Amino acid sequence: MSRLQKNAAGEGVEATDSAAVAEPTELVAWRAFCRRIESLGEEVLHSPYPQGEGDGAEAIAHLAEQVSCWLGYATGHFDTTAPFFHRSNDLVSQWGGPNQDNVYLHARIDPTRRYRIRGRMHACEKFVLTLRVDFMHMPEWGTLETITSSERGIGPGDDFELLLGGDGSDPAFTPIPDRVTTASLRQYYLDWQPREPAVFAIECLDDVPAPPRLDGEAVASRLATALAQTERSVSYWNEYLEEHRRKGVDNVFALPQTLKKGLGAARYAFCFYALAPDEVLLVETDVPDARYWNMQLATMGWFEQPDPVHRISSINHRQAHVDADGRLRFVIAEQDPGCPNWLDPADHPEGLLTFRWFWPVSDPSPTTRVVKRVDLAAALPEDSPHIPPAERRSEIRARMEHLAWRFRS
Repeated sequence: MSRLQKNAAGEGVEATDSAAVAEPTELVAWRAFCRRIESLGEEVLHSPYPQGEGDGAEAIAHLAEQVSCWLGYATGHFDTTAPFFHRSNDLVSQWGGPNQDNVYLHARIDPTRRYRIRGRMHACEKFVLTLRVDFMHMPEWGTLETITSSERGIGPGDDFELLLGGDGSDPAFTPIPDRVTTASLRQYYLDWQPREPAVFAIECLDDVPAPPRLDGEAVASRLATALAQTERSVSYWNEYLEEHRRKGVDNVFALPQTLKKGLGAARYAFCFYALAPDEVLLVETDVPDARYWNMQLATMGWFEQPDPVHRISSINHRQAHVDADGRLRFVIAEQDPGCPNWLDPADHPEGLLTFRWFWPVSDPSPTTRVVKRVDLAAALPEDSPHIPPAERRSEIRARMEHLAWRFRS
């Protein structure tokens, strides 16, 4: 720091302190965070990120969502002695192809402590609780323990309590494996009715003192966590989609896959679609022999749901129409073709169709055909129902009413 002083002639000259005043740690960290987010905004507008019409706007919107998501997670949900569930992968902040039938909750936990999760199911049909190491887009991740509502005999409307942690001597507690950082919940809503969603609360059962006042080092650590999660989420999922697309052929389903470190009951098949304005994708399959399944669209680059509020971009086993021959048929088309299982890509000529089926007895065998829009009717069974526009609008309105309840405050 400098100051003005007079020399022997009475003239003003600048004098410098022997030691410069260091900037506060929190300010240095904040500047670094903001500068990196600014540079990320430049990066997502160029290759290898999507470069089609409208992709730039989606890129910046997605980056803003990630900043909001991970700042909230890292700064507001950091204390493992007083955890609170953080809701993400919902209608506001998405990453990693969230399932439209789910609500996702995440809480930071410590394997050395004891916790209680309790609440009421209301309209939630089932949940899956996973004890995991971080998130899939981070360098180290994985699911180390799984608890399901079905295994515990918990159903819609039930009250429940789950106890976690301890030294293994109390059978009421599920031990938390070493390295676990997060308790993650998937809630399943299958009928999409406008009813009260589940309530989940988590608390630490250990008697711990209040933490000291927040300091600059703690702020810097939390900002570093938020930045790492944001950077990795933005880059990882784009690379993930491009890698899987390179392995297959557009408009054809790849072989089913499982996530070795993810939910063990889950099976997936990917089909990357690329359609001309006058084309549609017709998917035919046998009905999966599984407790749960759905078809769902996702965007390239950001791996988000393409407008799940105003459009139908997912259909699950409760919502799907099965034709008289026992087969399922889905159509991806920009304009409503009037068939029952229409998936609306929301003005995305390229994207991902995910077929997921959980707790399966066997795997389905989906096939695909690219069909000219004018030829679609001839490609469907003669007895395939026609959905008039008014009925479609009512279907979308019913889904909107459900989402308003599922994500209510």
